[in-house]
Amino acid sequence: MRYRKLDADGDYTFGHGQSDFWRDVPDAPAQAVKTRLHLQLGEWFLDNTEGTPWKTRVLGEYTGSTRDPVIRTRILGSQGVTGIADYSSSLNRDTRAFSVNCTIDTQYGAAVVSETM
Repeated sequence: MRYRKLDADGDYTFGHGQSDFWRDVPDAPAQAVKTRLHLQLGEWFLDNTEGTPWKTRVLGEYTGSTRDPVIRTRILGSQGVTGIADYSSSLNRDTRAFSVNCTIDTQYGAAVVSETM
């Protein structure tokens, strides 16, 4: 699996040849998970059915029962991910922040994903 790296601001890296890519390492599927989680439903112009339904099934009102299954499904649907070894999430209603922490099993080994949206 080959996946272009992102910089600290979340932009693609360029100008460094092959060192701008993850290749057959756990970091590649981990970055795919992060990218898929941050894509909002309807945001991608080529397929507006793709994305995470943040407003309606994760952060919306009465989403306590759908939030984690939606996130877990997005994680498991990411390229290179074979399973979830550990998963936790938290919602801070005061700051409106949602955090996901998980250890994923990939075809290249385990990787940790920690994201706050």
